[in-house]
Amino acid sequence: MGVLSGKTAIVAGASSGMGAATARLFAAHGASVVMGARTADALAALAHEINGAGGEALAVATDATDGAAADALVAAAVAKHGRVDILVNSVGTNLKQRALTVLDPADWDMMLAVNLSAAFNLTRAVLPQMRAQGQGLIIHYSSGAVQRPDVSGVAYQATKHGVAGLAYGTMEEEKENGIRVTVIYPGLCNTPLVEKRPTPTPPEVLAKALEPEDVAQAALSVASLPARAYVPDMRLLPSQL
Repeated sequence: MGVLSGKTAIVAGASSGMGAATARLFAAHGASVVMGARTADALAALAHEINGAGGEALAVATDATDGAAADALVAAAVAKHGRVDILVNSVGTNLKQRALTVLDPADWDMMLAVNLSAAFNLTRAVLPQMRAQGQGLIIHYSSGAVQRPDVSGVAYQATKHGVAGLAYGTMEEEKENGIRVTVIYPGLCNTPLVEKRPTPTPPEVLAKALEPEDVAQAALSVASLPARAYVPDMRLLPSQL
């Protein structure tokens, strides 16, 4: 019996990076995992991997920037398992042309949609089910750039700040309904997002970065706590950078 046995977890943005690591780890610890992402083939392959290893995973192709698609992801989880105990939002992106001097307005809108509106859509979609249950946990992956500004780009930083605001605001509004919300701020992590940097990250720096499994482990520690315990936020940084 794993620490998440009997629980249903939705992991959005599960096709790669932190989301994929989270889906694997949660399933390994007993959760029934429902995974959403736009990359359907990668999502299906991950579901096959998890189910083959003895876990339980369902892949649902989902573009969380579309509110109806977020609704459908939650509906699929409820239809299969009857409840949603945990939502992990790992949806996010960045772009190479990120400085203010070159940032295109269309790219600004895209960043808002993927990094912030998707977080809102997922939250709005899952809240009715969690309210009906009288409990639930939402975990958002934001960014260490929120506490320590850097050159990750104004659109990235603005949207990741927005995710934090969404998390804190949701907690204040929903805590009386038994719903808890945590935001995790990972520092540099070895994920495909690093490939979108304007200048490649030196291998010696990337070797010291977090791995997606580290972030997943942080989420598992939060998800393993009893309902009486609440972690508002967690900074997770590479120890040597």
